Amino acid sequence: MTVRRLTVRGLLALPLLGLLLSGCGIRATQVPTDFGAAPSRVPCTLAGPDLATQSARGVPVQVFLLCGASLVAVDRTVRVPEGTPDARRRVIVAQGLLGQLAAPPSAAERSAGYTTYVPGGLTLSGPGPGDPEDALRLSTAPSLLPSYALAQLVCTLSDSAATEGDGSVILGGPGHGPLRRYQCTADVRDRPGNTEPPSSEVAGT
Repeated sequence: MTVRRLTVRGLLALPLLGLLLSGCGIRATQVPTDFGAAPSRVPCTLAGPDLATQSARGVPVQVFLLCGASLVAVDRTVRVPEGTPDARRRVIVAQGLLGQLAAPPSAAERSAGYTTYVPGGLTLSGPGPGDPEDALRLSTAPSLLPSYALAQLVCTLSDSAATEGDGSVILGGPGHGPLRRYQCTADVRDRPGNTEPPSSEVAGT
């Protein structure tokens, strides 16, 4: 009699167990469920060529803007007069890159999450007396720039025709201030606010 009572109770408990499982969101079947497509808008991705920033003819270049807490390269152009000597050409390209970094991002770039920390009014010149020929001097000492701005400048200039193409750039402040060779690394591009560009003093200045 006792065994029969336990069996009946066990059978009665099965429907209740099923209700509890379904109430917890557990499905008895393993048929995949379609929850719909993922959102189509991806931050830091432009839908197509940004004609507003590429309308002027010139030398194709790339600048690094901040997007999603990391540096992302975007296409730009810089005007360089034909026949410009190489030494002067480097300075013109560097000045053009600085101008592009200091300019507000286009509407399409802002919508995708791009921004810049390079301040307006910052200027750049070529090497001073006694400087290496590939040195560039800013109107503000690099050490006084916001960390994001310095990372943008170093990564943009070190990967351009303004430098020797070795992934580094020599920067200094106005006058005869010290010069340092800065490098753009993967850590700097990924965490520009927390990782300063590695640098070393340039001897003989």
